[in-house]
Amino acid sequence: MSKEVRVRFAPSPTGGLHLGGVRTALFNYLFAKKHNGTFILRVEDTDQTRFVEGAEQYIVDCLEWCGIAPDESPQKPGAFGPYRQSERKPSYRQYAEQLVASGYAYYAFDTSEELTAKRAEEPNFLYGQKSRMQMRNSLTLTQSEVSELLAQNAPHVIRIKMPTDEQVTFTDMIRGVVSFDANLVDDKVLLKADGMPTYHLAVVVDDKAMEISHIFRGEEWLPSAPIHLLLWKYLGWADEMPAWAHLPLILKPDGNGKLSKRDGDRLGFPVYAMDWTDPKTGDLTKGFKELGFMPEAFVNLLGVLGWNDGTDKEIFSLEELKASFSVERISKAGAKFDFEKAKWFNHEWIKSASVECLALSVRKELDKEGVEVRDEQKLAEVIEMVKDRCTLLPDFVTQTAYFFVTPPAYDSAAVKPKWNAEKADFFNEFANTLNIELSAVDLEASFKALAEAKGLKPGEVMLPLRIMLVGGKFGPGVFDIVKLLGKEETQNRIAKGIAEFNS
Repeated sequence: MSKEVRVRFAPSPTGGLHLGGVRTALFNYLFAKKHNGTFILRVEDTDQTRFVEGAEQYIVDCLEWCGIAPDESPQKPGAFGPYRQSERKPSYRQYAEQLVASGYAYYAFDTSEELTAKRAEEPNFLYGQKSRMQMRNSLTLTQSEVSELLAQNAPHVIRIKMPTDEQVTFTDMIRGVVSFDANLVDDKVLLKADGMPTYHLAVVVDDKAMEISHIFRGEEWLPSAPIHLLLWKYLGWADEMPAWAHLPLILKPDGNGKLSKRDGDRLGFPVYAMDWTDPKTGDLTKGFKELGFMPEAFVNLLGVLGWNDGTDKEIFSLEELKASFSVERISKAGAKFDFEKAKWFNHEWIKSASVECLALSVRKELDKEGVEVRDEQKLAEVIEMVKDRCTLLPDFVTQTAYFFVTPPAYDSAAVKPKWNAEKADFFNEFANTLNIELSAVDLEASFKALAEAKGLKPGEVMLPLRIMLVGGKFGPGVFDIVKLLGKEETQNRIAKGIAEFNS
């Protein structure tokens, strides 16, 4: 690659960060790291009506949780700041005025009432080449009228003047050659009446100022591409225009349309990276982090949504994604989101994670439920024993809590119908003769031998023992549990279980 790679993730601080946004950030990050480039976070906050307090910090926190923190950002400025669009406001008018002066844009003085009336008159009204000469703008007013309105600070916007009968063509890194008929694109507003730029002007000016080399963004921005391409050309920067890549959409599980927050609410899974609480309404939207996803698993599942390395490999660490990533392997087609598959990724990452990696997260989950852990070594042994059984981090509570606290309740219904005095006698004797020095295998053998001596089938007494120890029909090997609980605790739980089943 001839010039330095500089890519940017440019979200608006308007609320929670959708997993599609995180994937866009991830692909930018991977491309930058693959080519020893720079990954930039730029906050696109020009639409002050949609600005939400706390949303910018939330975006920063999400990227940090995922392990893809930017090299340059509002929090970590480099030589190409400011990194918030609102702080670059003075620069935008200069370029908008330049476009007007060169005939590529024009002042539009139409009031909102006039525009509303026009839309009522023409339901599919577009402000563009077919209608611009019927409106109140610098193309229809005389030069003196325009000068007078500007001198009076009359409210106005600046619109791009889309060309007539022109094909706007570029080569997309994912889609190949893409062409647009400029006749079908309306004259978008570039500078609003409050002096703030729209996305269309700001994104081009900022990408030029920050020397962005490659643009990765969602395919929903494809219809805006002709405006942006023309602005690069009209501002005299065509030779410095970045390469473009429009990423495939993340689709609903059934493949019909783009995945939205409403789909997540309807189907019962998150679409945000982390919990987001709307500061205005107080409404909480759940995120993958708080549901119990490991960041490694979340990044992994996003990395292979619409990309593969050409093999059947599915499990990738971030380092492996960096090494393997290539634009050529990004799919043109949308990728269906499958929450069951997402959980599979998390399960695989939990299974392969070291105890050290899991210990802090498991301790936090236990703390939330009021389960006190005093023995770190025991916690480590427990995690190693049960991690294969956990899909989400909160599953560790169910699978480990009984090692540290006596079960508060029992699945008595699974035992009582077949419980009798002979079984109670068997368990009393087993508890009294328990030799904790034996291995788990030998403990099991002694248990079964005693059952046979008492005329019981081992299967009849194995389930009651499990429920006495853990409270339900789950957990690892029963005698592995006995070994970790120790003699006294096992005896206490058997005694409590007998009392429960006798009652």
